[in-house]
Amino acid sequence: MDFELTDEHRALQQMVRDFCRKEIVPVAATDEKAHHFQRELISKMGQLGFFGCPIPEKYGGNGMGYVAHAIVCEEVAKVSGSLRAAFNMQTMLTARTILKFGTEQQRQTLIPRLVQAELLGCFCITEPNAGSDAASLKTMAIKKGDHYILNGSKTWITYATVADLGVFFAYTDTSKRHKGISAFLVDMHSPGISTKLIEDKLGWHACPTGEVILEDVAVPKENLLQEEGFGFPIMMIDLDGSRLTAAAGALGVCQAFLDESIKYANQREQFGQKIGEFQMVQDMIARMVVETEAARLLVYRCADQKDHGKENNTLETSIAKYYACDAASRLADLALLIHGAYGYSGEYPVERYLRDAKLYQLLEGSANIQKLIIAQDALGYRKANR
Repeated sequence: MDFELTDEHRALQQMVRDFCRKEIVPVAATDEKAHHFQRELISKMGQLGFFGCPIPEKYGGNGMGYVAHAIVCEEVAKVSGSLRAAFNMQTMLTARTILKFGTEQQRQTLIPRLVQAELLGCFCITEPNAGSDAASLKTMAIKKGDHYILNGSKTWITYATVADLGVFFAYTDTSKRHKGISAFLVDMHSPGISTKLIEDKLGWHACPTGEVILEDVAVPKENLLQEEGFGFPIMMIDLDGSRLTAAAGALGVCQAFLDESIKYANQREQFGQKIGEFQMVQDMIARMVVETEAARLLVYRCADQKDHGKENNTLETSIAKYYACDAASRLADLALLIHGAYGYSGEYPVERYLRDAKLYQLLEGSANIQKLIIAQDALGYRKANR
């Protein structure tokens, strides 16, 4: 399959690169150190259409598709993991969820505001005792008249403390295990919702992560997505999209490590020559090039399939997510070795990229979850969607 980008894709890529160079690079490091949430930059990205690639024009998107979405994610992730997170919160896990499972009124009123970043979104599955095992949720939704009453807690929720709208998963029937989970659109400003910021993180400091507590939160019955018990399929379909975004982000970090390492190897001199002239450094650069190109092919194959109607290509999505996210951590180690002590300092961006890279192995389904999907498909135990 040919993955040559179209002229339209290349124009988009250049536009995003220019934006990143002018708007993000000058402030990314200082914002990370200050734990400053970059709302103003997210708004600018929304106005430029960054969040609307897989969203039809009818609902405020640009309809360019998933390859375009991957391009934008890769370019932003090259300079800021914190800002890359916005593509799941604004696009894949909120706007795309409403596009697929919401009512027409919800599509018309909510999607354009999410795509333009007028509203900030969040996606609420994870709980203190429910991570990879989503069926272990404790949050409950009890129907009372025209509302569902939600009680429970969520944790490690991106944008928990700043979001306006959340997609929440809760049990409506615990006797059915995962078939009793339902999905709801929840106004994050509703009475009974409280949040707490998780401040002690390794990286992504400019991206707020937190806990959400729900105490007798009344959600209109119209905000139930699809029907009771349909939450788990929504969750899995949503993750097929968000894992592509994560994979594209990890690819961006791979490219950032490679770019910084090449630049440093051509500048730093030891023993009377550039360190790039030493064969051991060349070995590491070669490995970084191959890992990055392999990740790129897997990510763009996945995106291209989605553009050709195979949106729920679970196997290829898991392969791309697993490889690209693991490659990012491998390249972090190599970049640090090339930079030596300088890579361990804040003088160069490698230490921040290293902290960005580690999270990709954990979010949107850990590396082990991706390996389970891949292996069980290969063994014939459970065929993934393709």
